[in-house]
Amino acid sequence: VNQVANLTLISSACDMASTAYASTKESHRYVRSMCDAAEKGVKSVTEATASCVHPVLTTLEPHVAAASEYASKGLDKLGEKLPFLQKPVEQIISDTKELVSSRVADARDSVSS
Repeated sequence: VNQVANLTLISSACDMASTAYASTKESHRYVRSMCDAAEKGVKSVTEATASCVHPVLTTLEPHVAAASEYASKGLDKLGEKLPFLQKPVEQIISDTKELVSSRVADARDSVSS
């Protein structure tokens, strides 16, 4: 999970979502009330679940470690095959706009000639 969260694309997307959430929450008091209640509920459920799951995770720790190592290797290969995962969302959007503009210009030139 940490390795996925540290991918530039994922971390920048999370930052954007977090900023949008905070801004929306601060801009609308009714939304803030609902979000505060939801956050408290999620925190309570997370704490209750963590205490129940901890003994199971301790038992499964060797299997979880093996799965984690396998997933890590898969993510490394995925990063090699998909280099855009190492780019922030803003750059991907900018590159995409640039590519689309270029293709539209090429198409327009082809049609006009």
